[in-house]
Amino acid sequence: MPTKFRPCIDLHDGKVKQIVGGSLRDDGAGLRENFVSDESAASFAARYQADGLFGGHVIKLGQGNDEAAREALAAFPGGLHIGGGINADNATQWLEAGASHVIVTSWLFDADGRFLDDRLETLKRRVGAERLVLDLSCRRTASGWTVAMNRWQTLTDLHVTPEILDRLAGSCAEFLIHAADVEGLCGGIDADLVALLGGWGKIPMTYAGGVATMDDVLKVEHASGGKLDLTVGSALDIFGGRGVCYTDLVLWNQRPEQA
Repeated sequence: MPTKFRPCIDLHDGKVKQIVGGSLRDDGAGLRENFVSDESAASFAARYQADGLFGGHVIKLGQGNDEAAREALAAFPGGLHIGGGINADNATQWLEAGASHVIVTSWLFDADGRFLDDRLETLKRRVGAERLVLDLSCRRTASGWTVAMNRWQTLTDLHVTPEILDRLAGSCAEFLIHAADVEGLCGGIDADLVALLGGWGKIPMTYAGGVATMDDVLKVEHASGGKLDLTVGSALDIFGGRGVCYTDLVLWNQRPEQA
């Protein structure tokens, strides 16, 4: 299947925002906001439903976002994934609230960034691999790409390699990968990461980070061989951007080869 557009709703302090990913901190210091919407999360969700855009994600960036997230899921039941603070205790609640899948990262690691296989097994038993998305959002490091947790502040011991993807693929339905170093900068995609992921390409994956124009959308499709879907954030006109038109992406998904 060719690359398709997956929409997003990023929530911070209960509002739909676009944020430079690398600027997120626990104390809020240095936060760089590209966009803050006057529209509710539910209105974005309803728009995505009306345009047939399934499989997008709602991400809760910190505290104070649960109410807005629940409203978005209620507006598009079964159409959105939910991430941010997901663990074995609350995952089922979010599925019951209308999410099609739950997205998890930080809970799968200890405080020092060591991956905990037993937690993944627990979550898989609780919700089923078919409703679980693993967020492998990462930063470029000397060894390639390293998964980052805690709003991308903390590097973990998990590296994005074909071997790791093989190891984890049987425990989830999809991978979500933000290229944290370029997220929110509208400066172009991480083409090397896209090529690595596309070269593996064994289960559905969504890439996010750096898309500035429709040319970048084409680059993701070509570099990944159509194996990666993608999310567009700060460049999108509905998020105050000037590089990519939302209606163009809706039409992109309606291409005959997408049927």
